[in-house]
Amino acid sequence: MEMSGKQLIPAARKDVWAALNDADVLSVCIPGCQELTKSSDTEMSAVAVMKVGPVKARFQGAVTLSDLDPPNGYKITGEGQGGVAGFAKGVAVVKLSVVDGGTVLDYTVDAQIGGKLSQLGGRLIDVTAKQMAGQFFKRFAEEIQARQNPQEATGTAQPAEASAASAQPAPVSPQGGASAISVAKPAARAAMATGSGVSLPVLALVVFASVLVALWAVYGGLLPSLSPADASSHISPDLANVVQLVMAAAIGYLFGRTSR
Repeated sequence: MEMSGKQLIPAARKDVWAALNDADVLSVCIPGCQELTKSSDTEMSAVAVMKVGPVKARFQGAVTLSDLDPPNGYKITGEGQGGVAGFAKGVAVVKLSVVDGGTVLDYTVDAQIGGKLSQLGGRLIDVTAKQMAGQFFKRFAEEIQARQNPQEATGTAQPAEASAASAQPAPVSPQGGASAISVAKPAARAAMATGSGVSLPVLALVVFASVLVALWAVYGGLLPSLSPADASSHISPDLANVVQLVMAAAIGYLFGRTSR
């Protein structure tokens, strides 16, 4: 299988070259990479999970860099074993050139596969390889930009945190403003509920007692001048007392209903 292409990376050539030799950057950018260890300036070992069509396997391999020409390019030779899924090995030549807007990375790949992978068909393998290359270069460019501008990424996060904090309502003193009203309303409702449950019956009882005292003061002798002289000849004292009690109860009940 042969594949070639080019990718514009918006970064200086020296930065692209440094990233191509950084195991941490490559491990983040290679699709399915689980482990990438750099044992020397020209040797790396890798573990990656790859899926081509219905075949998914975990490959363990080694990569060797040769023909180094910093910061212009190098050659990569690699081989990986995927168990029953098969194997893959190949050579890639990478070249870097400076253009307006960044660096162009040219690559040419010549690979061989065996086992179940070789039975899938060349078209499916080509499509999968191009998809993985596209994913790699996209992540590669993003990773370089993130490492060049760490403050920009932090500055982007800070406004988001500030906006989240500003979205929360600021505490307001209960002495004024909308918060004071919102706090006072439930308290007022509670006080009204308490008053309607206790104060009105007590008030009605007070009125009832007051009426009794007033009637007793008028007809009981405290103010004899106001009592009709012939009251006893027209109504019995017991009936008069009953009428007075009924009147007092009615006044108290009406007062309580009106207050409610």
